[in-house]
Amino acid sequence: MELVKVDALGMACPLPVVKTIKALEALTGPARIETHVDNETAVQNVMRLAQGKGFSVRSEKLAEAHFVVTMDAVQTSEEKNEEPTVACIPDRRGNTVVAVSSDAMGSGSDELGRQLMKAFLYAVSQLDELPKTILFYNGGARLTTEGSLSLEDLKSMEAQGVQILTCGTCLNYYGLTEKLAVGGVTNMYSIVETLAKADKVIKP
Repeated sequence: MELVKVDALGMACPLPVVKTIKALEALTGPARIETHVDNETAVQNVMRLAQGKGFSVRSEKLAEAHFVVTMDAVQTSEEKNEEPTVACIPDRRGNTVVAVSSDAMGSGSDELGRQLMKAFLYAVSQLDELPKTILFYNGGARLTTEGSLSLEDLKSMEAQGVQILTCGTCLNYYGLTEKLAVGGVTNMYSIVETLAKADKVIKP
C-alpha cells in the first residue's frame, strides 16, 4: 500500500483538512495517508474527514506539538467527483480535571473495581467535552503503564489534547518508571496547581 505523508504542521483549520483532501484526490489506488499536525483540533477535524468517508483511521501523539492522523484510504473516481465538505470543529476540552488515585474504582471487590475503572475512563473518553487534564497518582499510576487495559482510551484522549500526567514519585515507588506508556511525568507541586486552577475536579 502506498504511503502518503501530508505535512500540515503549523497550519490552522481548515488547511490540514484541505491538504488531506488534495492528497486523497491525487490517489490512483489504495493508500495510507499520514497527516501531521500540531494541535488537537486539527486531529479531530482530519479524523472526522476520514470517518465521513468510511476510512479506517487512528491518531497518535508523537511529541508535545506533533500529532499524526493515519487513515487507510481507497479512492475511487466517483469519490473524486464529490464536493468535499470542509468544516472546523472547536476544541472539545473543558477546564475539568480528573484525578485518579487508584487502579480500582470504589471499595469492595478489587476485581470489580478494576473493571469499573476501565469503564469509567472509556466513558470519559466519550464525553462531548473532554477534560483538560487527567492526573494519576498512588495506585492510579498503574493505569498509564504497560499492560494497562485503559491505554487505548488514554492515548485517544491524549491525541485530542488531553494532558495525561502521572506522579513521578508514585511511578518510582511501584517500580514503574520505565514502563510509562502514555502521557508525561508530574510532581506534587504541579498536581496541586492543576487541581487548584480547575473549574471542576472529578474523582472516581
